[in-house]
Amino acid sequence: MKKTHYFAGLVLMSATLPAFAADECTLEINSNDAMQFEQKELSVPASCEEVTVTLHHTGTMAKNVMGHNWVLSTTEDMQAIANDGMSAGADHDYLKADDDRVIAHTALIGGGESSSVTFSTADMKADGNYSYFCSFPGHIGIMKGTFSITE
Repeated sequence: MKKTHYFAGLVLMSATLPAFAADECTLEINSNDAMQFEQKELSVPASCEEVTVTLHHTGTMAKNVMGHNWVLSTTEDMQAIANDGMSAGADHDYLKADDDRVIAHTALIGGGESSSVTFSTADMKADGNYSYFCSFPGHIGIMKGTFSITE
């Protein structure tokens, strides 16, 4: 009886650990027609080798009027990325092509839409200074937050 109980505990543990680890590495963030991200801080544990972020636009306005994306970079690079992206236009998610300062980004979306991005954290540091923002022209002033990897 004892041996069976112990075995059942091991099976339960191994079945629940992967789901728990996966949830820690999956984030969701909402944006709206008032030019806001719902969260101002996002973090994942250092154990996440890969992170998936899903952006939801909970508003109703079209992408060309109130489009949003989620862009991750070092805090130092974010304003320059946004400035350079303005000339790229909506067809390129307001991001300069092949900009190596961009760690990850979602597509530009309008009201009622969602977009996800999965990226590696291999080159990111737990003590790094990272931020996320929307690169739609003018939105970076309000639509930004911090991203951290916790030990």
